[in-house]
Amino acid sequence: MKYLNELSSLNLPEGKFAIFGSGPMAIRGIRESKDLDIIVKQDVWDSLIKKYPMLLHSNPTCLKIGNIEVYKDWLELSDRINEIIDGAETIANFPYVQLKYVVEWKTQFGREKDLKDIELIQKYNDSQK
Repeated sequence: MKYLNELSSLNLPEGKFAIFGSGPMAIRGIRESKDLDIIVKQDVWDSLIKKYPMLLHSNPTCLKIGNIEVYKDWLELSDRINEIIDGAETIANFPYVQLKYVVEWKTQFGREKDLKDIELIQKYNDSQK
């Protein structure tokens, strides 16, 4: 998967972040990912905005650090960020959000590409049974 070395170089504390967006699908071979989105707990967010304040101006809900987009919120799942991060699955030494949360988010968002991704995830889940 792309940009994992870049993510490692941020030295984020274990248990305080997870890869979200299309990353959990890419690591499982469901489909490619063009970027790397991560969610972080509030204390990590606070630390990052102190370290990279100049990156906040274009979008106050996202820090774009190189090729990595860092979020403290994720739309309708924002009130459960800590739960989602705490339940992340470690794959190849990185924490990935469980696919059930990806499906939940994509169902709520409902764009055409999200519906296609949900179908791909369902096929993947069926193949794992």
